[in-house]
Amino acid sequence: MRPAYAYGVFQAAELAKRLGIPAISVFEFGVAGGRGLIALERIAREIGQHFGVEIQAYGFDTGEGMPEAMDYRDLPFVWEKGFYKMDVELLRSRLTKAKLILGNLRDTVPAFLQENIAPVGFVAFDLDYYSSTVDALRLFQGPADTLLPRVYCYFDDIIWPETACHNPYVGELLAIREFNELYEFRKLCPIHMLKDMMPHPSPWHEQTYVLHDFKHPLYNVNITPQGAVHRELHLVR
Repeated sequence: MRPAYAYGVFQAAELAKRLGIPAISVFEFGVAGGRGLIALERIAREIGQHFGVEIQAYGFDTGEGMPEAMDYRDLPFVWEKGFYKMDVELLRSRLTKAKLILGNLRDTVPAFLQENIAPVGFVAFDLDYYSSTVDALRLFQGPADTLLPRVYCYFDDIIWPETACHNPYVGELLAIREFNELYEFRKLCPIHMLKDMMPHPSPWHEQTYVLHDFKHPLYNVNITPQGAVHRELHLVR
């Protein structure tokens, strides 16, 4: 379940482990019915135990379904107000450790940045709208100590549905493009040819990005494992 989430959390936890960071935070923006957040909570628990890294999961949503579309950039011909309304009490009853944060992202994300949280390691964006994605990307406006030097991201709404005709001028792709134009040393980039490095290519490989904080004090720390197998070239005899 949710291989894109598992990949992102695994990579983030392994990075934290190699950098000596004891805890990270992982997020889902756009919780809706809650299946993704429940999966993220389980994934965080299992991977955290594997690496010995504490992982706290958070889910952000209005709780009332999608808000009013801002304009054509939100693709209102595909989505509209009220889609994906949450049964809040049912979802809360099924969560054990993940924290559900309800409200408009324009308010909840800046307020959240004022809290003392572990560095952000993975974020799933499942917000459909351009405007909501812009608000969620404010999570990356915090100082360097609120982020891993490379934050793994998954953008759900850059492929499906076909009728959305996704392009760089609307939706999540536009939010990504504007973010990259706004920041000189923080960039959201896909992992080049990720699908070709995987044994079983899948659409989520194209939806996986990394936030690079090039000025992060830990960005240039070498994380290649020690040992000749990783660092030396051996001739075949």
